[in-house]
Amino acid sequence: MSKNPYKGDHKTALAKKQGYPARSVFKLEEIDRRTRLLRPGQRVLDLGAAPGSWSLYVAKKIGDKGRLLAIDLKPLEVALPAGAEFVQGDALSLENATLAKLAPYDVVLSDMAPSTTGNRLGDQTRSFELFMAALAVAAALVKPGGAFVGKIFMGEDFPLAKKEVKKHFAEERTIRPEGTRSVSYEVFLIGLGRRAAPTSA
Repeated sequence: MSKNPYKGDHKTALAKKQGYPARSVFKLEEIDRRTRLLRPGQRVLDLGAAPGSWSLYVAKKIGDKGRLLAIDLKPLEVALPAGAEFVQGDALSLENATLAKLAPYDVVLSDMAPSTTGNRLGDQTRSFELFMAALAVAAALVKPGGAFVGKIFMGEDFPLAKKEVKKHFAEERTIRPEGTRSVSYEVFLIGLGRRAAPTSA
């Protein structure tokens, strides 16, 4: 079993102190601050939500009138407040009607990453595949004007991922949060302003 490189660092301790199970909450907090992503009353889908830090943060930002659906194969480590629901299952199955139960969404989030093997090229390829699957969910379920945030490992497929985001969203941004390890090659691709689907003649 590999060691957790974050175990015992100050951001992990701060996250725990604030009631979050993981330091990843600070990455979403920075993305939210820089893009004005989350607002009260929104409907949000959190793909690959475990251990639950992003879901907790979202629930606080969207408030009592917002709705959150969090999905992961693993159980969450935290209880979510009213208005937020967790479903244990496949976060990338468009055939799963559960995914669409709150659609259309204002925001779709994906902090998913593959289990790393040490083979950088292989890890990048799997990350790209996860990202593209999450983007496909967003393309299907985000309302016009809505947003998508997805984690991806930098690699040779990265330009393809950016191109696909630009196809569906008016604005594409790449953010590497301050809390990211210096040795990590993860970034977040963000799509803002979901384009309306073309109308048939």
